[in-house]
Amino acid sequence: MRKTLFAAVVLGLGLVAYLLRTAPTVAQSGSSSVSTAFENHSSGVEVQGEGTVAAILPDDSEGSRHQRFVVRLDSGQSVLIAHNIDLAPRLAPLAIGDRVAFRGEYVWNPKGGLIHWTHRDPAGHHEAGWLKRLPN
Repeated sequence: MRKTLFAAVVLGLGLVAYLLRTAPTVAQSGSSSVSTAFENHSSGVEVQGEGTVAAILPDDSEGSRHQRFVVRLDSGQSVLIAHNIDLAPRLAPLAIGDRVAFRGEYVWNPKGGLIHWTHRDPAGHHEAGWLKRLPN
């Protein structure tokens, strides 16, 4: 009986350790979560942070329409925000130098990364994100 109980405990601890290693990363607050995701080449990580609009790009109109702009984080890293304007209102007015805060899903790329899912999921399968302009 003791051997069986010991084996079950060891098996259970091994399963917990495996699940902790493979579970999706939960959101961290602040720009450091974006920096960590970038350094680790992570994708599919929920992040939030804030920064300054460094560039405003043309909307992406292939498929769902996305408002696109580059945000420079306080750490100096730049990220592209791709905000679905078919599911959420455009962040407007928006100008270079504006401060913005965001929550969304980070996707790694060598230029600093992309943040999307900055809106609610109408199907309810994805964690809701958000985007807002801050006072300068």
